[in-house]
Amino acid sequence: MNLTAQNTAIVLDSTADLPDAAERFPNWRVVPLYVRFGDDSFRDGVDIDADAFYRRLQSDPEFPRTSQPTPGDFLACYRELEGYERIFSLHVSAKVSGTFASAETAGEELGDGRVRAIDTETASASIGLLALAIQRRLERGTTDEEIDELVARYRRERGVLFTVDTLEFLARGGRIGKAAAFAGGLLHVKPILSISDGEVVPVKRVRGERKAFAELAQALETQTQDEPGWRLAVAHAAAPERAAELEKLVREQRPNAELELVVTLGAVIGAHAGPGTLALFWFRD
Repeated sequence: MNLTAQNTAIVLDSTADLPDAAERFPNWRVVPLYVRFGDDSFRDGVDIDADAFYRRLQSDPEFPRTSQPTPGDFLACYRELEGYERIFSLHVSAKVSGTFASAETAGEELGDGRVRAIDTETASASIGLLALAIQRRLERGTTDEEIDELVARYRRERGVLFTVDTLEFLARGGRIGKAAAFAGGLLHVKPILSISDGEVVPVKRVRGERKAFAELAQALETQTQDEPGWRLAVAHAAAPERAAELEKLVREQRPNAELELVVTLGAVIGAHAGPGTLALFWFRD
């Protein structure tokens, strides 16, 4: 089967931090996760945007909780895409969320074999980089086999490095993974983290915001190259000045690469990473 942008859809969940995905591409859709403050429940990116979430986070005594979409949420989305012969449904790591399981269940319930649910084993703009890589292939024509090979290579080769102001949010949200080794650190010590095999993993600890930024700059220098084909992304949580500084660095140091995405972490990822998070993502395609 020849897969094209006309006969193949891409479904993301809101942890990809691309609430405008359907505006970017007619064949893209986003299924939101949920974030709750006490009894108030919001659809991520629909009922509450990133700015409103971080404002509420500052003032609400309730710690935010998150939950995955139901299989019914995905089923409704897939049924709206009935004109498409194939649907690639790309989701946040199954080790940190039940979202992929919900998508897989919905695809089985649909029962027509159109849906291919994919555990990206990552999060945020990293999901978006994979979706864009798939879209490029759809626009020239591709196959299920080529997409399978791309996804497998993406899982092996994509990179992410991020720093958080505190591990409190990852710990309280139950998503701290192997980074628990860094919990209870000293004041002003910034954890440098990555995602490996779908889990948050510790890389190192540095003292102060400038040294944390320097670690991202070093990753840009050592893990990427200034060549066409390299795709990069920047993400932040309520830290626009730091994100702008990282974006400027990427554009200066990697003018021949493509900075594909600069995004704000939405409510669900923000609830687990916390304000002040800054991330760099890369992939050679």
